Amino acid sequence: MRFSGRERHQVFLEPEGLETEEYYANGVSTSLPVDVQTKLYRSITGLEEVEIMRPAYAIEYDYAPPTQVKNTLETKLIEGLYFAGQINGTSGYEEAAAQGLMAGINAGLKIQKRGPLVLTRSLAYIGVLIDDLVTRGTNEPYRMFTSRAEYRLILREDNADLRLRNIGREIGLVSDEAYHQYLEKKGSVEQELDRLKRTVIKPSPQINADLERRSSSILSAEASLEQLLKRPELNYGDIEKISPPPVSIKPDAAEQVEIQVKYEGYIERQMNQVKRYAGLEQKTIPPDLDYEAITGLGSEVTQKLKQVRPVSLGQASRISGITPAAISLLMVALEKRKRGKAAG
Repeated sequence: MRFSGRERHQVFLEPEGLETEEYYANGVSTSLPVDVQTKLYRSITGLEEVEIMRPAYAIEYDYAPPTQVKNTLETKLIEGLYFAGQINGTSGYEEAAAQGLMAGINAGLKIQKRGPLVLTRSLAYIGVLIDDLVTRGTNEPYRMFTSRAEYRLILREDNADLRLRNIGREIGLVSDEAYHQYLEKKGSVEQELDRLKRTVIKPSPQINADLERRSSSILSAEASLEQLLKRPELNYGDIEKISPPPVSIKPDAAEQVEIQVKYEGYIERQMNQVKRYAGLEQKTIPPDLDYEAITGLGSEVTQKLKQVRPVSLGQASRISGITPAAISLLMVALEKRKRGKAAG
């Protein structure tokens, strides 16, 4: 029915385990009645006598528009009620688990009368996921793709602990042992980065012979270990052989050192972008701000701002249809409000 113009379709029969005769038919997704499924499978060459152990099925689910929840995943209408997962319009287990984690954390913090935890877009993919949902909403099942993150160069798997372990420790989710390992790695990385900058290598027959063996140009003048590691043909292991550190560092710390040195320019450029937009993120918008009283905002802009109720100018700027001119008007209105309260 879907591809009637095609004569062939691939189906992969995947064994479900070593101790079972059950196979999964990959490529035949369906929710047809069981008797129709049986006819379908037996029409495939080689499966004329196949038996279905578990039929294929489909699930339909509804969702609540995620613009109805705060960036803590607490609903705007009912205090203490948190939404997480497919109810917010997402698809995929990782997205659901990430939201469940954040909703659980914020529910626990609220019970403890502590401030909420909101991860920014520059700090975690979870931050991108939740900000996209609560700011822009979604008209189709949302998946978290790396392309959605404008700061994906610094949101890497290898530095997740360096970005988030301190936060986990503060809210009581990181054990003493895990935190000690994190501090050890962080200290090793910082010390080795400092050593690579300070250690200068002079040209010598042995050094140049080592470089030539690695298809790297020889030294004609002094160079720091950091400069050598920036060469694409050299890795940290090569530098370690040329000049071993006083104390050997673990592989994960060595990997972090190499990444930070080799991609320093790109990482620094991304960090500057984060700093440039941090100002808008820090300018908070009161939840009771009367958007209709702000002269110059169009009716469509006003409607969208009232629907989302952004918590900062940064979030407001990411709402579809909110122009730079509207952000400028918001900045003026917030400044007037601030001066009015100060005068009062």
